[in-house]
Amino acid sequence: MGSISLSEDASASATANIPIIDLSPFTSPSPSSDTSASSSARLKASQDLVRALRDVGFAYIKNHGVPQDELDAAFALSKRFFDLPLEQKMKAPHPPGWSVHRGYSWPGLEKVSSAMATGDGGGDEDEVRRLREVKDFKESYEVGSETNPDQPNVWPPADVLPEWRPFMSEFYWTCFGAAKHMLRALALGIGFPADDEDHLLRFHDGHHNQLRLLHYPPVDAAAVQEGAVARMPAHTDWSSMTMLFQDDCGGLQVEHPAGSGEFVDVPPLPGTCVVNVGDLLMRWSNDFLTSTAHRVQLPPLQRWEDDGANNGLMMTRPRYSIPYFLTTDPDTVIECLRVDDDHPPKYDPITQREYAAMRARMQY
Repeated sequence: MGSISLSEDASASATANIPIIDLSPFTSPSPSSDTSASSSARLKASQDLVRALRDVGFAYIKNHGVPQDELDAAFALSKRFFDLPLEQKMKAPHPPGWSVHRGYSWPGLEKVSSAMATGDGGGDEDEVRRLREVKDFKESYEVGSETNPDQPNVWPPADVLPEWRPFMSEFYWTCFGAAKHMLRALALGIGFPADDEDHLLRFHDGHHNQLRLLHYPPVDAAAVQEGAVARMPAHTDWSSMTMLFQDDCGGLQVEHPAGSGEFVDVPPLPGTCVVNVGDLLMRWSNDFLTSTAHRVQLPPLQRWEDDGANNGLMMTRPRYSIPYFLTTDPDTVIECLRVDDDHPPKYDPITQREYAAMRARMQY
């Protein structure tokens, strides 16, 4: 397990080490007939992963299982989509309301936060109004399984971008293939025996995940610094786990593990994805694994541009990222896994469907 030291920036006065985990024992098993060596390597990688997620909340994963050429093609196609005129993108709009998350979300539609609906409707509207006082300046496109009846995909007409639907449909399952390896590693690292390494995977059939293509357009750096607009505010993810692929722009930050409220950079590292625990897995593991707040702020200074066309404003470079949110089957009851006399359950049983509704009502 290696690590990369994160240096300070203007908004974070602390540093942290984000571990680099090599998942090749899971994604590229050794052809050797020495099964004991292979098992030992898998166990070490899984324990390294869980230790990183417990200590820091995030990890870089190399040899994650998503081919680089396919990933490069996904970023290139994402850029082509977001470069389309707005009226073309709006031919695949995010459906009204909070219950379905598919298709194109324009800047200002979504407000990312960690707020949850109370269920009684009492103060939810006031909270939503408060959250939306500062808009998130980003646009996104959500893709899921074609056979998920609860979240039907919304596709642009074929003449808008013919490659979009077939490529993204296939890429969605490529990402799930990589996620399977990570679920097996998590199960071993948590303490499930090798003959039960599919314990967590059994709750994830792959049809309820979300592939998200994200674009942060250039924005006046001063407006972000002054709080007039946000890129992506601090939040935790709803999911079991998130895999994030990012371009070379930078701007991702995570809360320092000391819990001081300070944030540190997670700079792009070629050949890796960034993995973090979601709130559902935190609840499921009875806080053995905890989700960590993260945000997208201004990229490093060298990622700002003034091309003379912006009236002297310092504009950030555009940023592209691709998160893949892994979640359980919606009606499976999630009960705390790690329970004993010293660790009583902190959470009541809940289905993913119920939990997602509490979060989504506050976001869209």
